[in-house]
Amino acid sequence: MFWVGRIYTEMNADRHRFGVWCEAALEYLRHHAEKRIPDILHAHDWQSAPCTWLDCGTARTAFTIHNLNYGADLIERAMGATAVATTVSPTYAQEVSGHPAVAPNHAKFHGIRNGIDPEIWDPAEDEFLPRSYSADTFTEGKAAAKAELRAKMNLCEADVPLVGVVTRLTHQKGVHLIKHAAWRTLERGGQFVLLGSAPDARVQAEFNALAADLARQYPDRARLWFAYNEPLSHLIYAGADMLLVPSMFEPCGLTQMIAMRYGTIPVVRKTGGLNDTVFDVDHDVERAAAAGMAVNGFSFEGTDGPGIDYALNRALTAWYSERAWWQEMTERVMRMDWSWAKPALEYIELYYKALRR
Repeated sequence: MFWVGRIYTEMNADRHRFGVWCEAALEYLRHHAEKRIPDILHAHDWQSAPCTWLDCGTARTAFTIHNLNYGADLIERAMGATAVATTVSPTYAQEVSGHPAVAPNHAKFHGIRNGIDPEIWDPAEDEFLPRSYSADTFTEGKAAAKAELRAKMNLCEADVPLVGVVTRLTHQKGVHLIKHAAWRTLERGGQFVLLGSAPDARVQAEFNALAADLARQYPDRARLWFAYNEPLSHLIYAGADMLLVPSMFEPCGLTQMIAMRYGTIPVVRKTGGLNDTVFDVDHDVERAAAAGMAVNGFSFEGTDGPGIDYALNRALTAWYSERAWWQEMTERVMRMDWSWAKPALEYIELYYKALRR
């Protein structure tokens, strides 16, 4: 009954399927888990929201919103039933705090940044890279990755910046800004690579046309790759000089943190978790210091071409004219800790709070 050939179908049918799955999971915990009954049951998004109001035995519940764009009615009920609630970044928590599904229970709502797995995303041990490297040896390692990425994408060898994008091609991810950035990068003499695909056939058709146009005008400086390709994603994170993340909204985002782990400078729109992890080199010195961080990238606030140009042009200019500074920035971002170490402590504190309720 649960598996119907794909994960999601139609919302009403999916609600029933996932509801039955939640009931089955709780049935197992109550009657078949013996002494393994948890103190805390942590549910995520609308798919497991029913676990917060069904019979959990003696367990208290925590609930996390990953994306409020889906299943808001179920999320609203979970927000009322759970002991504590979170979302995946402090800024996204502020952005959705007035939503009808959240506002009535805002007092128990917290923003905790997601983390990345530093063992999976580790340029010193990454089997997909031609040469391993660390914050002490990144110059040679990133150069080798850039050369292999260019060879794989049929790009020319040249002393120019390479801008990368790794994303799903949806409107949430700022597809109109990605298109604009591709042309702007090439106009500034850089190279542009993209890995991703669109679930919407119309959006995919637009990017197919963009790929053809770029191939005609810039045959050795741009390449769009429309598929899931795990090894290639690692190569882009390592071989690009900067990673573009122009999302319209972004509850947390992982790609900007992965990019920094690999010494690639993020260029992002100032929203959600992007705002909590990327501190603009020109405008966020004080904000970064207040967070115990240092400036580490370029950001913008608008949703149009001039907005993204403001961040991307500054990044490209810095690469061209301030090479020593760029190297210092590369080392800095590689030494930043985006693991789960700090968020995990925040969750443990929140779990204890749930137990006291």
